[in-house]
Amino acid sequence: MTSQAPLPLTPATAAPIGAAAALLEDVDGGRVFIHGELAYAFDAGDAVGRRLAAVQLVRIKAASLADVAAGFGVDETTVWRWGRRATAAGVAGLGPGRRGPKGPSKLTGEMVARIIGLSGRDMSLRAIARTVGVSLDSVRRVLADQAPAKESEPATGDDERADDGDDAAADLDGEQQRPDTSDDGGQLPVLADPAPRHAERGMARWGLLEHAHPIFTPSSRVPLAGLFLALPGLAATGLLGCARGVFGPLPNGFYGLDTVLVEAALRALAGQPRAEGATRVDPIALGRVLGLDRAPEVKTIRRKLHLLAGTGKAGELIAAMAARHLNPIGTRTGDGAADEDPAAVLYVDGHVRAYHGRRKIAKTHLSRLKFPAPATVETWISDAAGDPVMVVMSEPGASLAGELRRLLPDLRAAIGDDRRVLVGFDRGGWSPALFQHMAAHGFDVLTWRKGHVDDLPATEFDEHTLIDEAGRTHTWGLADTMVDLPTDDKGNTVTLRQVTRLDDKDDKDSKQVHILTTRVDLHAADVVYRMGGRWRLENAFRYGRIHLDLDSHDAYAASDDDPDRLVPNPAKKKTYKAVIAARTAHEQATTAADQALAELRTPAPGATVVITNADYNAATAGQRVAETALAAAEQVHQDTPARLPLREVNPGQQVLDSQMKLLTHAIKIAAFNTTTALARDLRIHTGYARANKEAHTLIRHVLTQSGDIHPDAEAGALTIRLDPMPTRRATVAIAQLCEHLTATKTVYPDTDLVLRYEIKTRR
Repeated sequence: MTSQAPLPLTPATAAPIGAAAALLEDVDGGRVFIHGELAYAFDAGDAVGRRLAAVQLVRIKAASLADVAAGFGVDETTVWRWGRRATAAGVAGLGPGRRGPKGPSKLTGEMVARIIGLSGRDMSLRAIARTVGVSLDSVRRVLADQAPAKESEPATGDDERADDGDDAAADLDGEQQRPDTSDDGGQLPVLADPAPRHAERGMARWGLLEHAHPIFTPSSRVPLAGLFLALPGLAATGLLGCARGVFGPLPNGFYGLDTVLVEAALRALAGQPRAEGATRVDPIALGRVLGLDRAPEVKTIRRKLHLLAGTGKAGELIAAMAARHLNPIGTRTGDGAADEDPAAVLYVDGHVRAYHGRRKIAKTHLSRLKFPAPATVETWISDAAGDPVMVVMSEPGASLAGELRRLLPDLRAAIGDDRRVLVGFDRGGWSPALFQHMAAHGFDVLTWRKGHVDDLPATEFDEHTLIDEAGRTHTWGLADTMVDLPTDDKGNTVTLRQVTRLDDKDDKDSKQVHILTTRVDLHAADVVYRMGGRWRLENAFRYGRIHLDLDSHDAYAASDDDPDRLVPNPAKKKTYKAVIAARTAHEQATTAADQALAELRTPAPGATVVITNADYNAATAGQRVAETALAAAEQVHQDTPARLPLREVNPGQQVLDSQMKLLTHAIKIAAFNTTTALARDLRIHTGYARANKEAHTLIRHVLTQSGDIHPDAEAGALTIRLDPMPTRRATVAIAQLCEHLTATKTVYPDTDLVLRYEIKTRR
């Protein structure tokens, strides 16, 4: 039996589209085959029929979108747009759109007069076009009838290519990009080029410019326009005002102090807190928000920050910001009670930042890693809402109790008066002597009780209820007692209030948790709630690690540690362990000796035993040896110094540079507090139903939203109109937030422009 090859069902010259379809185009038009059967045909020049054939192939699933796009010689987005337009307007929607302007001409009488006026100011045609927001050809047409006409710049190849690209896009989609039209009838150019600053950059290069002032170009669809929402909160943190007072102006250059700090804070809010993140943010987009032609580059940012850190005043900046935070101008509503004094409650906790470089850095126990590793230790202070207030660098190996004692003068200086402050901290700060010292200096203590404590009887507990600021009801079984704690070996004590919470979620595993405080006027439920509020600082650490790169090392410079600084002697711990082992051996030997003597003294019934000195010595020989070893171990432990100079314990140890880290911490504190302030405003001043759960997420989203920039120098206003959010409820919430932020009448730094906020609504 002979075999015959199957006859071809599609023309040999047809281009395959996937596995089932094929396209054949010639001078007469085009034909589409499916499994050899003619399915569609269109004449030469019939763009509508050709596009309809491509759309139908995708709709009947004869080929994938990618295969159809490749077969018809277009990209996938074009085929997708054809399908969308066919769905919306039918076959008529597939026709090519009319070229040219789609709206009324911009060249009104007022616009023409303005162009003519600018032409007499020694401006090039291109500069006039950017200023008034029209094309270069429009300026040429206006000035063509004017004599003498200003000598224009010749069109470049780039301009011609850009025009050709616009025409091609209009032919492809039937649409052409046009300026955004606001509700008041004004028109803003889409993504207008920023005002050129070439002259100022030239002056800055020669040191003749103090700094460049912000100049905003009217523009629509500006990326990152949502960052303008952060400026009221950023002003409230005092970052700029305090920095001016601490550092003074930077050396002459294009980027001044305000620009450097605002750029760093806004970049952090945009998700790039490190200087290297500037390479991942469009410099032109961020420059529009800064009122410049472009944002600074990484090397410029580093150079400016190193100039500030080199003054050694980063700690003064944080102290000034803390004083501003704890003594705000006007009332402040936080996550605590309404209009609560921000200095009424402070939380203190240590934060360990691991180091993975090659420097010889002291090791510290990392609780998250469960083992010691090279690291630096910081002590953070936050207010009742968990907003960071202050941070200081701790000495290697310093305890929280020691840091608290060292911090009290700084806290008192930041508070500025004799207000009593409730300071909450965990068991790392346990020290009855410290509690007494804090109470004597105007600070109340709030901490967990450390060590074994006998449980209180059930009759001591009563039910207490508290409604927090979010309207949630908390119910606890609490016991309220007073306890005396020894402060030294001489019998001195300090009396504190102890509030015990009964954790009885599981009857088999119920336990009592004891909280100590020197405040006797607070309700017992308030004491428990305030102690639980310490976790807000832990949440701030977690948020900072995720979104602000809190644990990054912004500078890797290191210097030698103080060789004369006294540090714990590692040998002291070893000798103490030897004492414990000798004491255990002595107890075991004593038990064995007692058993041997007991056997000697209890002979069998009817038997008589005489215990000689030799028998006694033999029974207690091990005990005497253990006593000698214990005495020797205790003597060695006593003779071993507890602390030694660092050069004897760990010669060559280094410490990382702290000034740069404190400076970046100041910027991140401002960024974090700005975010929480916006989230707080969203919860309080809007009707957003899910604000308690989604406030921070929505704020991070809106800060990177696009929008319009409309400066009005005559009215002294800078209007920001954000593009609508993805959902209607989010758009309504941001509209209410914009009203609240506009009421603050915040002035953009280094300008006289008052910020106004709006958001567009979907039509």
